[in-house]
Amino acid sequence: MTTAVVVGSGPNGLAAAVRLAQSGIDVTVVEAGSRPGGGTRTGELTVPGLLHDECAAFHPTGVASPYLASLDLERYGLRWLWPEIDLAHPLDDGRAGLAGRDRALTPASLGADATRWSRMFDAAVDRFDDLIDEVFRPILHVPRHPLTLGRFGVRAAMPATVAVRYFRDEPAKALFMGVAAHAFHRLDGPLSSSVGMMLTAAAHAVGWPVAEGGSEAIARALLAKLSESGGTVITDVRVTSPAMLADLIGSKPDLVLLDTAPAGVLQIVGDALPAHVRRSLTRYSYGPAAFKVDFAIDGDIPWTNDDCRRAGTVHLGGSAEQIAHTELGTVRGRMAEQPFVLLGQQYVIDPSRSSPTANPIYAYAHVPHGYSGDATEAVTRQIERFAPGFRDRILAVSTRGPAALEADNANYVGGDISAGANTMRQVVMRPRIAVDPYALGVPGVYLCSAATPPGAGVHGMGGFHAAESALADLERR
Repeated sequence: MTTAVVVGSGPNGLAAAVRLAQSGIDVTVVEAGSRPGGGTRTGELTVPGLLHDECAAFHPTGVASPYLASLDLERYGLRWLWPEIDLAHPLDDGRAGLAGRDRALTPASLGADATRWSRMFDAAVDRFDDLIDEVFRPILHVPRHPLTLGRFGVRAAMPATVAVRYFRDEPAKALFMGVAAHAFHRLDGPLSSSVGMMLTAAAHAVGWPVAEGGSEAIARALLAKLSESGGTVITDVRVTSPAMLADLIGSKPDLVLLDTAPAGVLQIVGDALPAHVRRSLTRYSYGPAAFKVDFAIDGDIPWTNDDCRRAGTVHLGGSAEQIAHTELGTVRGRMAEQPFVLLGQQYVIDPSRSSPTANPIYAYAHVPHGYSGDATEAVTRQIERFAPGFRDRILAVSTRGPAALEADNANYVGGDISAGANTMRQVVMRPRIAVDPYALGVPGVYLCSAATPPGAGVHGMGGFHAAESALADLERR
């Protein structure tokens, strides 16, 4: 039987393993940590009984993923839950821009920009399945829906700071800029609208759901599917060389798929890489970091804007101009006094995460790459800015800065949870310029992490495409 080893058990690694196992290959997944799941793990980080997502928390790309949808993961216990309002962006004047699947919700919150917002996003929302079919592939492919892709591409290519000029008032401008900030990059350059366009369209088309019981439910479902398909998982083993893989399974594997950052590829198979591939991966750049802060609070967050109380995700960054300025400084290595903060209230729709006496709050701030300071107070102040009295409700706090994030998951180099900077080149061609971005130039060895198209997110498509590349090469060989 053909054998394969997948190094890393994040959603891409597990998706790749499942795809290979579905094709009758004997698959072993090797995980460095004590628990599989990578960015989709959940734990009691503050007080007993409270469930906090350790990294990924909201899953527009997960519910939109064609491959995950094909696996019928609901049969293995995965259940998506949608808040009444998917996303809220409060402003200092008490107003808030809102986004969600309810087509009337967002226009009602944007006032003078209601029609302009619809013009910006309706085409992408109406043809969202076709759009996903295009953008969840490598950039070099023959489009199946060229008009849909072209229309989206024109807007996605714009700097986010230019795109927001289309709107007249701050709620719409800030709402879009906050979504664009998910790119973890400066927002005044070409293609900086791409992430904002995609995730905003997803908010209206499929929403930003959470997984009941925590994001780990996604990993559990994929693990159950893998086990049913004959695959196995080994934990607490950090792979540092190809020879280790042969020792683990008793023979040299026919296929090796690496759910790692390019830095991990260099460590494991660097000596075997062709010189041009090694140079490209050595030059691969990493972006700003996350500083994770989890709170246990008494009751709910006392938002100034009542709509924020019903939102699953809340972006805290102020005006569009403030966000663009803050993100530029972060990219340049400056820690902001008021950083952009993404906050999650998953318990609003998933009470299983709470205890009888406390609710879990998920938050992270954008900080410079490798930031070594403590951003806990900055995050707390930013929440307090839009929810006076929040500080008085805190029962416990758990923090993890960039170094702790990388120690827990080696893919988060310098605290970069996107596994690579979203520069113009790396948005278009990551991890390197190649017809097949998953192949590494070593026979039988492939990269399947978020460093490959379509990039970050719990969608498994990087793993799926890498597995497809491996299967095609295997058939040719």
